[in-house]
Amino acid sequence: MTSKKEEQLLFKEFPPVSTSEWEAAIEKDLKGADYEKKLVWNSPEGFKVKPYYREEDLHDLKFLQKQPGTFPYVRGNKIKNQWNICQEVQVTDFKDANLKALQLISKGVTAITFNFNQDGKAIDKIDQLQQLLQGINTQNIQLNFRLPGNPTPFLNLLKETRHLSKHLNGFIEFDPLGKLTQTGGFYDSEDEDHANILAAMEHSAKMSEDLKVLTVHGNIFANAGASIVEELAFSLAMGSEYINFLTGKGMKPEKLVPRIAFKFNIGTSYFMEIAKLRAARLLWSTIVKAYKCPADLAQMHVHGVTSRLNQTLFDPYVNMLRSTTEAMSAVIGGVDSLTVLLFDGAFKKPSEFSEHIARNTQIILKEESHFDKITDPAAGSYYIENLTANIAEMAWDLFKEVESKGGYFAAFKAGFIQDKIEATAQKRTTLVNQRREVLVGTNQYPNIKEISSNDTDETVYNIFPSSKGDVVRPLKPLRLAAEFEALRLKTEKFSGKKPVVFLLTIGNPVMRKARAGFSLNYFACAGFKVIDNPGFATVDDGVKAALDAQADITVICSSDDEYATVAPAVFEKLNGKSIVTVAGYPANSIEQLKGIGITHFVHIKTNALEVLREYQKELGIL
Repeated sequence: MTSKKEEQLLFKEFPPVSTSEWEAAIEKDLKGADYEKKLVWNSPEGFKVKPYYREEDLHDLKFLQKQPGTFPYVRGNKIKNQWNICQEVQVTDFKDANLKALQLISKGVTAITFNFNQDGKAIDKIDQLQQLLQGINTQNIQLNFRLPGNPTPFLNLLKETRHLSKHLNGFIEFDPLGKLTQTGGFYDSEDEDHANILAAMEHSAKMSEDLKVLTVHGNIFANAGASIVEELAFSLAMGSEYINFLTGKGMKPEKLVPRIAFKFNIGTSYFMEIAKLRAARLLWSTIVKAYKCPADLAQMHVHGVTSRLNQTLFDPYVNMLRSTTEAMSAVIGGVDSLTVLLFDGAFKKPSEFSEHIARNTQIILKEESHFDKITDPAAGSYYIENLTANIAEMAWDLFKEVESKGGYFAAFKAGFIQDKIEATAQKRTTLVNQRREVLVGTNQYPNIKEISSNDTDETVYNIFPSSKGDVVRPLKPLRLAAEFEALRLKTEKFSGKKPVVFLLTIGNPVMRKARAGFSLNYFACAGFKVIDNPGFATVDDGVKAALDAQADITVICSSDDEYATVAPAVFEKLNGKSIVTVAGYPANSIEQLKGIGITHFVHIKTNALEVLREYQKELGIL
């Protein structure tokens, strides 16, 4: 056993290194390069992330001394990191839905969301409810209900069943403000929806406190392209609006706060998503405290859902990787329950295989990786604790801005929230279109042999909820891959010859190989057939091979210095027979090349989506 003296001697070999010493070493390695530009990350959320953090960066964070299960609940609501594994069941027939739910439960699911929205099916009879829940242990299985509108009739049914009303654990996805945000209209009307909010709260007063009757759908913001800060701020504003309305009607905050749940999107920004969930609990507890509620009622109940925003049609198995990292963020961040979306859910109806993968993603995290054994493993991380504080600060500022405009409803009617999110969505879309934000298999590294149109169910693909907008402008749902997918699907469905892109590689071996790799990825994203080559000794050899291949597009892949002589020679021989393109943007010869008629250049600064669309038009793919 190591003695205290031996430990002291051991650590003498590793003397402390001060921040100034670290900074001096970094400055030396940078050799005069700009520190801010090279090492400081300007996050999409709007704050700067340093290249490293130290213990001294934690000194001003007041929430650090709090334990899991204690106010302000940054570290979670519970001592153990248990969460419910949730899957959805579409209700079109009560008996079939019950059998499906029992099947899922037998395979490891601990929460079921019954979705009645698919066909607008109502549940209005006690025998329907009994048939739906037959054989389900409602004390151990969380049950959630996505109803087509007013939940009061359903709550009346629950009251008739004493066992359910006293022990039901779960939430009802009733969210009039969320409905307005998503569709631009109410379930019924503004007055009726207000009345139904109040009635739902009053009806639930004698039921189990574990049943939530209002669910704030923060994932609506994220799936419209909002940043993490925007999703969090607007969700809090929505929750605060519900409290203000209900307390204004005479309800006591301590009676209604436990009846509110939050549904958050979990994206692929791994550490940011962990920090978002911790920041969400911190800020919600701050809001609840302002209403003088007891500290134990300030817990935020969070249901996480993996992101639809970044799901792709092409190379869809990558979606499994995306949802796995998202699920990890959700669990480490401390969600109470989690739904992993089906990896092919953006373009196919549910299948046994896709449900199996989604379910087992969580089961592996719980049963094999033991993520349920340690609460808040991110605690104490200099990086994540600072991310938590930064996200909380920025979200709080945006929340207060919404409040200054009269609250969520007023800000949404004025278009403030839509404008904010649409601006963020446009930035993100541009990054994807320029390939600066990578969607593997879609705008980078495509599978050139893949034909996805054969596997696409047109009744599912890219179908979003109808947005009437009869009251106010709704948010526009977004999938970042959609425009690139439409581009490639247009090529796949084109009745003519599939365009052939020929890579005429010549000259400097390193540069031609690098630019050929870039060009192959670039054009394959549009579904074009790309022919790569090891390199040609002469221009004539390359031109002959391009003509033999019946190339629609010939991409010259060489070095900037060699383009001045190679490109004009290729253009002279192929002009009118193939669209001659230069891979790169050779600054020294660009005007010369444009002067002889070369107008096509592909490089990292181009908007790939727009450029590829132009090629399609030129090739007659309309």
